[in-house]
Amino acid sequence: MKKRSLAALTAALVVTPLLAAGAPGQRAAAAEPGTGGSSPPADAPLVHGVDLDTVTIPELQARMKRGSLTSSALTRAYLRRIRAVDPKLNAVLRTSPTALRQAAASDARHRHGGVRGPLDGIPVLLKDNVNTRDMPTTAGSLALAGSPPETDAVLVGKLRAAGAVILGKANMSEWANFRAAKPTSGWSAVGGQTNNPYVLDRNPCGSSSGSAAALAASLAQVAIGTETDGSIVCPAGMNGVVGHKPSLGLVSQSGVVPISAEQDTAGPMARNVIDTALTLSVLSGRDTVRADSAVGLTDAATRPGGLRGKRIGLWRLPSLGTEVDALMTRTAARLRAAGARVVEVTPPYQERLAELEFPALLSEFHRDIDAYLATRDGPRNLAELIEFNRTHPAERTCFAGQELFEQALDAPGTTDPRYRAMRAELTDLSRRSIDETMVAHDLDAIASPANPPAWTTDCARGDNDVIPSSTPAAVAGYPSLSVPAGTVDELPVGLLLMAGDHQDAELLSLGAAVEDRLDAWRAPRYLPTSPHNPSRPEGR
Repeated sequence: MKKRSLAALTAALVVTPLLAAGAPGQRAAAAEPGTGGSSPPADAPLVHGVDLDTVTIPELQARMKRGSLTSSALTRAYLRRIRAVDPKLNAVLRTSPTALRQAAASDARHRHGGVRGPLDGIPVLLKDNVNTRDMPTTAGSLALAGSPPETDAVLVGKLRAAGAVILGKANMSEWANFRAAKPTSGWSAVGGQTNNPYVLDRNPCGSSSGSAAALAASLAQVAIGTETDGSIVCPAGMNGVVGHKPSLGLVSQSGVVPISAEQDTAGPMARNVIDTALTLSVLSGRDTVRADSAVGLTDAATRPGGLRGKRIGLWRLPSLGTEVDALMTRTAARLRAAGARVVEVTPPYQERLAELEFPALLSEFHRDIDAYLATRDGPRNLAELIEFNRTHPAERTCFAGQELFEQALDAPGTTDPRYRAMRAELTDLSRRSIDETMVAHDLDAIASPANPPAWTTDCARGDNDVIPSSTPAAVAGYPSLSVPAGTVDELPVGLLLMAGDHQDAELLSLGAAVEDRLDAWRAPRYLPTSPHNPSRPEGR
């Protein structure tokens, strides 16, 4: 596929592919002489000789250590890209007024040898359901658009302590897609509609839509998403980036707008597995992936035979379409060529999980959102939130419904025996679904498609998002990881990997090896200049 001219996007910018080959970029600064290494394409987005589309955190840290790059220059480059590119995407709600001060403090630490960790000086975007004391945290709703929270979420404190530059807040599906029966992913009353960077009239998937779209457009080095069921891994897959849903409890949920304490988790998203893993090491505050383990992950991704002897169970999910299924066939062949054993599997109990999950979440949402709202200005409980939406027309400009709120208000309490029986059965069956499948086939991981090709965004219709692959790990509290697998009609599809409880490090290591094998097969990417790219037939 040829590179396409995108001069209409920004008249003053140099047009470039995003990621490996694909969308518009900005030359943030002239290449710095004497930086060494292979040269990026002549029209790549650069800051001091660094290609923002492909650079990893360890490479950035190495340049900062030797003084050939500063966090201030890197942060300014991302802020310029946001100003230039994001008007087409609507992925970034706001940038932090202190971002450049944070970067300057990191530069001072680098000069004096006081670097705090693997994210020192690295720009990070936060999904807008993560509390920040210096910026609004809205979950996309006007009901929370007043004063910022009094304190940071625990995970934000960990990022700040590690020296990360909190670049800003990303748009999201309002209330993490837990408001209306037929929501439109990527839309919020606060931020409007986030667009898919590959084809602008297509959906980015939710609810970490802004986080994923921003990464695909190289508007930050890493981003934080959250997931109850699919809200990290589906946007990652649909935007062609990496997303990791950690094991439940590995990352603190304190200060994050909830749906369910039994399933919610924040997690890292990036353009590669190495950056994802290093961010998890900070978010978790544990030795899951040590700060000095970037070399080990790099070795896992590049060592010949990195997949040799690994056993992967392929859950095809033909309901996602024949073209996705054909992509899974090609993916399996490439993994086998790298030495992996790929066997077809069908995890059990999926119909029962689908029957039980939603009613359980309704009860948990009522309990957990009441507790969160009590800490914020605005509606103090779910009943007041429902009334707020009824009296604020702007909350209904894309879709009017709040059926899930109303059902949650009437759901059995979490002390009700009916609820407790549902959650106990859910936990048991979801864990058995993964554990029994892995034991029966002696697997290192289960793989499946993370998403179908992105559907056309349509407020009247809502989402076309019946995507069952995320449910077993989400309900069980086990880790899952989406890595780019390829494209269908130029729209990205991710490969979802899942493994057993707290096997996050093993899953990330396997994901790095899979990423390396599949990377060469990625189709070129680009950001179109209009809702329908002129090279694409209408309606495809």
